[in-house]
Amino acid sequence: MDYITPKEASQKWGITERRIQKLCEEGRIEGVVRFSKVWAIPKDAEKPADGRLKENKRKTNTPSDMLK
Repeated sequence: MDYITPKEASQKWGITERRIQKLCEEGRIEGVVRFSKVWAIPKDAEKPADGRLKENKRKTNTPSDMLK
């Protein structure tokens, strides 16, 4: 199996290298392996869905919403 670095994955997926590292730490990239301080990501790994967006879409009650 061929592996790529977080830097190569960030260019491939269009997100920052630090975000890739966090996804690796959280176990959200399937097949990822850590060698000492370096993450190895399978070349054919899929970009995980951004789970952070659900948190940002909470409905808030503003004064204008209460008048409706």
